[in-house]
Amino acid sequence: MICGIDEAGRGPLAGPVCAAAVVLPDNFPLDLLNDSKKISNKKREEVRPVIISGAVAWGVGWATHSEIDELNILQASLLAMQRAFDFLFSPEEKEWNFKTEESFGRPFKNALIPAGLSAVVDGLHTPKISIPCQALVKADASVSEVMAASILAKTARDRLMEHYDKLYPQYGYAKHKGYPTKEHREIVKRYGPSPIQRLSFNV
Repeated sequence: MICGIDEAGRGPLAGPVCAAAVVLPDNFPLDLLNDSKKISNKKREEVRPVIISGAVAWGVGWATHSEIDELNILQASLLAMQRAFDFLFSPEEKEWNFKTEESFGRPFKNALIPAGLSAVVDGLHTPKISIPCQALVKADASVSEVMAASILAKTARDRLMEHYDKLYPQYGYAKHKGYPTKEHREIVKRYGPSPIQRLSFNV
């Protein structure tokens, strides 16, 4: 049994980084999955509830813009991954609240680590978790569980940035999701940093 872990949001100038951890059953419809960057937003939103309902366990975790500034983006990404994984062993299922950046998801039924469980993480580095963990470059394009994690992380972060767009409409977060587009850079120079700006990133 494999736990796939991936993150979304390392590159933006604003907002948190989001990570997800997913364990899939043997009978999951793998043909629905792909690297989240290679499928449309509409497709990601269609697949998201299938993952949520069909996974053995899943969790989403965050590291805030302040933690990114304090730790650096790599360490903050690993922290978000650790929080996503830790939620798999939480006492109860928790729905996502748009107004917070708290972990949510569905844990294992008995909150115990299944025998033989190991993790695969997309990238070069592994978070500090309690099971064997392998970092694999482009795992989000080759390992089904990591593909599923990439989709959950991407959709969760996009939805949160759409929420922040309502709080800070002048920054256009619903459109660019905080990524360093030309438009976003010009907006920051015009209005100054938003309350969720990553101050350690160059505009």
